[in-house]
Amino acid sequence: MNDIVPCLGVLGFFVLLFGFVAFMRFMSYRETMQLAEKGLVRPDRTRGNGKDTLRWGIAITAIGVALCLGLYPIGFVTGSEFPLGLGPWMLAGLLPTFFGLALVMIYYLTREEKPKGDKPAEPPSAG
Repeated sequence: MNDIVPCLGVLGFFVLLFGFVAFMRFMSYRETMQLAEKGLVRPDRTRGNGKDTLRWGIAITAIGVALCLGLYPIGFVTGSEFPLGLGPWMLAGLLPTFFGLALVMIYYLTREEKPKGDKPAEPPSAG
């Protein structure tokens, strides 16, 4: 009986999470349909300069590094046999760290380069 309560709690959490996501998608669909009935189009949100990706990447990386620093002493306190005090508990900090670094890399690898220089491009000469 003691094992059922945590299982139901975890299951309930995921049911609530996925239910909320499904509800939000349904509301977005209804909003799009209401706009279509009025002859309007939803503005395109996919275009942007990618700064949000960079911001989230930096924030998630900082959280991951803070977790790594906070969890690192556990290896020395518990006297574990893992090298350098590292162990499975470090995954709680390493996963967000590398996920955040991946977001930062996505920003830098996919951004469009702006032309350098203030002069407008000259038309080709016919000579």
